[in-house]
This record gives sequence, C-alpha cells and structure tokens, in this order.
Amino acid sequence: MTSPDYRLTQLETLEAESVHVIREVAAELERPVLLFSGGKDSIVMLELARKAFAPARIPFPVMHVDTGLNFPEVLDFRDKRVAELGVQLVVASVPDAIAAGTVKEEPNGSRNRIQTPVLLDAVEEHGFTALFGGARRDEDKARAKERVFSFRDEFGQWDPKNQRPELWDLYNGRIHIGESLRVFPLSNWTELDIWQYIARENIAIPPLYLAQEREVVERQGMLYAVNEFIRPRDGEHVFRETVRYRTVGDANLTAAVRSHAVTVEEVIAEIAVTRMTERGATRGDDKVSDAAMEDRKKEGYF
Repeated sequence: MTSPDYRLTQLETLEAESVHVIREVAAELERPVLLFSGGKDSIVMLELARKAFAPARIPFPVMHVDTGLNFPEVLDFRDKRVAELGVQLVVASVPDAIAAGTVKEEPNGSRNRIQTPVLLDAVEEHGFTALFGGARRDEDKARAKERVFSFRDEFGQWDPKNQRPELWDLYNGRIHIGESLRVFPLSNWTELDIWQYIARENIAIPPLYLAQEREVVERQGMLYAVNEFIRPRDGEHVFRETVRYRTVGDANLTAAVRSHAVTVEEVIAEIAVTRMTERGATRGDDKVSDAAMEDRKKEGYF
C-alpha cells in the first residue's frame, strides 16, 4: 500500500496563500473592499474570495474605478459576474469627477494619474480600511517592492522605504483612523500562474483575451485595435491582423499583441515562452518613464 501524497502543487500552494490573505483581512480589518475591473487578475482574485468564504457570500463589496475609457466587453463581463455572485458593486467614476471639476483631464489622453484622487475620494466616502488589488510582483519594478499588506498613510500615500516586515507569513493589519492598507493576494503569482489557474478552474474571461482578427493601427511599435477610443490619425494605415489582449486597461492606451491563441490552453503555451511582461508589451500609459508606476503609487494609486 502506497502512502498518500499530501504535497501541494504550485497552483494549490498559491491558492492556499491567497485564500489565507483574504480571510486574514476579513478578520482583521473593519471595512475591506475588492478592486474588480473585469480584467484577468481581478477575475482570479474575485474567484479566490468566493472560495475563501464559500458557501457563504463574499462579506465585502467590490469597487471599480471607472475611467470612462474601458472596453465595453470588459464592463459587460464585470456587471454579469457581480450579478452572478450577488455582491455590491461600487463604481468610482472618473468622468463624473471631471464633470464636477474635482480632477482635470491630461492632454496625453491618459486618465491613470487622475484615477488616484477619484480612488482616494471613494475610500474616504465609504470608509474603506483595506483595498484588495490584483497586482503581481512580476508585472513591474514598482510592484515588486510591495508587501502583501501595503501600508498607506492618512493621505493614501505609499512610502516604499517605510513598510512593515512580513516574516513567516505574519501580517500586521493595525491602522489608525484615516490610514488604510492595500492588500495584494496575488503578489507571488505570475501571468502564467494566472492563466493556468483560469484553465484549471474553468473560469470565464472576456473574449478580448483570445485571438481574433481585428482592424488595427501601429503606434510606437504597438498594435492598437480601432474602436470608439482609437481612431486612425493622419498618415496611419489601418490593416487587419489576428491579435488578442494580454491586459485590458483603458481602450485608448492598451495595445494588442499578434496571436493565434483562441483557447486558454493556447494562451498558456504562448505565455510560457514569452520574455516580456504584459504591461511592457501592451500598456502605452506606462511608457512615460521608467518610474511612472512608482510615482503614481506614491501618490495613492495601486
């Protein structure tokens, strides 16, 4: 008779760690909220939250900082998934803030920086003390510096040199009034882990993540699908190409990649051999400078 094997696989280990983090926040913090945009990382994070409390409902709301420039397919998926789970959706609207004059749109078309005050206003309005984010350390150098429990001061700001130690997976959730935590259950996951988990759990995703022939234009070496936010400029040539999205940020600044992956399994095979992160390959809004992400995080962004 062979002895049972109690060793966990890579995905089982990551899942157990993330579920532990989510439960720890729910136990320690008064009013958490989960950031849910309808992108692949937040989809996995929401599924982990569902598992963490099943068969009970998720005991906190989800929030989307809506820039007004989202892919319609992603918003449709967001609303459908929230309805399926019966969780409360809080929408912090950047267009509403622009109309009210509390933020001013930047000339470069990016709304990343003005997302920050909208996010912080929503945190203050709803009294959120912990915000789950789907960031992973493999995405960006600034995100690699994050702790799992990332402390933010009363202004929502992040000081990368003044973070709490996290020894033996022990997390310090103590905060004073006005302070908050950003919590990253997927910190130790990679893009490949995300896709393998989506395949293992048969998780639904927006169709943008799978290859399809689309009309595109090329800008700065990246392919942008023509849509309501991307229109051809003078001198630009529109052509058809089979592409998919590795990440789904704002539709006016998120590029697609050439791909023939029409199934999740084919996406996994493609990601396994790539050597560039999805943000580096597709996010035009991160090309302002090498420190663009870190600068925004210090101001209060995720």
